[in-house]
Amino acid sequence: MLLPDPCDSSLILSLPDDVFTMVSRFLLPRDICNLSLCCKSLYALASSENVWLTQCDMMSMVPHNDLVEWREGVSSYKALCRFLLNVQPLLGIWVHQNPELGNLVYVMPGFVSLVGCRIIPQELGPLGIQDGPILWASVFEVIGDFDGSATFFLHGRKDGIDYVCPGSVKSIDKSCNVLLLEVEPGEQEYDSTLLQGKSCVNSSNSEFSRLQGVVGNSEAMVPFSKLAFSDRRKLLEVTTSQVRQEVPNIAIGPLFPRLRDDYNNFQKDLVLLKERRAFLSQMHKLGNGNIQIDNKENSQGGVGSMQLELDDIRKSLDCSRIDHTQCIKSKSLGGYFWGGFKQILGRSNHAISKKHTSSYEIRHARLDDFLRSNDTIRLTLKASNVILSSYRAWPNMHDSWFALYKMPLRVPTEGQVYAGLWGGTFGWPPGKPSEEKPGKALFFLLLSYEEIQGQQFLIATKILEGTHYVLHPNGSAMFIVNMNEPSSEPFPWETDTDSFSMNIEHAFMGEGIANGYGFRYPGSKSGSLFVFKNGILAFNWKESRNVLTLQRLNLQELLKKGERIPSLPPMNNFAYLTKSYSNVYTGFPGASTSSPRFA
Repeated sequence: MLLPDPCDSSLILSLPDDVFTMVSRFLLPRDICNLSLCCKSLYALASSENVWLTQCDMMSMVPHNDLVEWREGVSSYKALCRFLLNVQPLLGIWVHQNPELGNLVYVMPGFVSLVGCRIIPQELGPLGIQDGPILWASVFEVIGDFDGSATFFLHGRKDGIDYVCPGSVKSIDKSCNVLLLEVEPGEQEYDSTLLQGKSCVNSSNSEFSRLQGVVGNSEAMVPFSKLAFSDRRKLLEVTTSQVRQEVPNIAIGPLFPRLRDDYNNFQKDLVLLKERRAFLSQMHKLGNGNIQIDNKENSQGGVGSMQLELDDIRKSLDCSRIDHTQCIKSKSLGGYFWGGFKQILGRSNHAISKKHTSSYEIRHARLDDFLRSNDTIRLTLKASNVILSSYRAWPNMHDSWFALYKMPLRVPTEGQVYAGLWGGTFGWPPGKPSEEKPGKALFFLLLSYEEIQGQQFLIATKILEGTHYVLHPNGSAMFIVNMNEPSSEPFPWETDTDSFSMNIEHAFMGEGIANGYGFRYPGSKSGSLFVFKNGILAFNWKESRNVLTLQRLNLQELLKKGERIPSLPPMNNFAYLTKSYSNVYTGFPGASTSSPRFA
């Protein structure tokens, strides 16, 4: 009698379901998928809900109880795992250089979704950081569909009306460090209508001819990134204005549930979140966020509903030029650039002579070529890995990209115990507004370690400043501490009630930010970092005796207790490229009007 092959699938099939579920913890999702391709029996075993629930659990994106709630919104735990794997790299802190007070977007789980929340520069309330509501505004959502695919919604508010701009998630690199807002060719779906402005219109061309056109243009596709900055900006403006949808009452509800400690409100939030997500998913399916482009000349000169919409797009793009050249109407979207743009883009139906080809045309693709190469365009979210240089843990950013940049959120380890996100204010005792200054500017700092010439330094990078007018550039190092050089300086402040000065655990020598050679080149002055036994950090400037007190933050918990305020218009809401040194949210309650003094 032959013994069974050690690699026989019957050995795996003989395992009880709970045992195989435990074994699957040592497998990656792709390993389980490959296993399911072996035979029907292994397919059934690998499709077990418990197996895929275990995979979701191992990702540690959301608590187990939340996974059970999320399961109601998808077809299976396998579909849920597909969504989580896809969007996991988006979690964390994203920043931009402008405005200089701080542009901090925190991406966190919602309900079968991820939500991008912008923390508003603000003052510390009388309840302190942990108990006082943090002000925030929504930026975007990535929602998981029934099959686990991801859809994108850009948020924004204009003229007192809240909008969502549906789009697609183009690609998410596992090691992404840049989040880009772009316009790309839309995926044509022939059994559904395409979103045209605020209504849906049917194509007048046959399915075969449209498919033929898409295939024929695929080789001449012009990347969005190759367009000039002004063309990319206006194309994004026109696309968001055309695909945006007013947020109805059913979709105004919460974007994520409150803390589970408040059980009744948590359950109410779940009901609202399920209704809201179902509505947004249906909205996306009906329109897909696509704008149809008719690139064929209309010889009859008839103007239908589509042509009227295209005229609006044409006028918006044509009239936005700085030289304010007169707008000239044309018969197709591909030809709307005659007039003010003809010196830059040229006439597409005439060859451009080499002697008139400018350096602009060599460096950048032409917008009419981009539009002619596609039948539809749509808004997209693209997460890429880009080689970026950095200085003192702050990335050097491109001022012409509509992008957010990821800041690594280090997990504290044995040799880097202070790494992570910290928040606090100037003054002592920590977190307590005084009678002279009832509102203190709230600072968010990202603490990271860097080794320089064999010495370990702790760098406190400012990512949010709650002052009314910024004193130092966004991304500045508020202090740099040599962790190999203990400080013998005494802590200058004494308290009558809580004797913080007597509970100092460690002290290190360092330098704190100070006024220097203009705004862009701050100086530094000596000081010390004090570590208290209760977890508080305090950096003291030796000469001025100013003290910045910090405590470790859990941003997700703070947002769940926070207060949502209106967003900026869609494009500025994603990437605020305009140089600004003041608080663009000063019109909202809680916005700061104070400025600390530096040495």
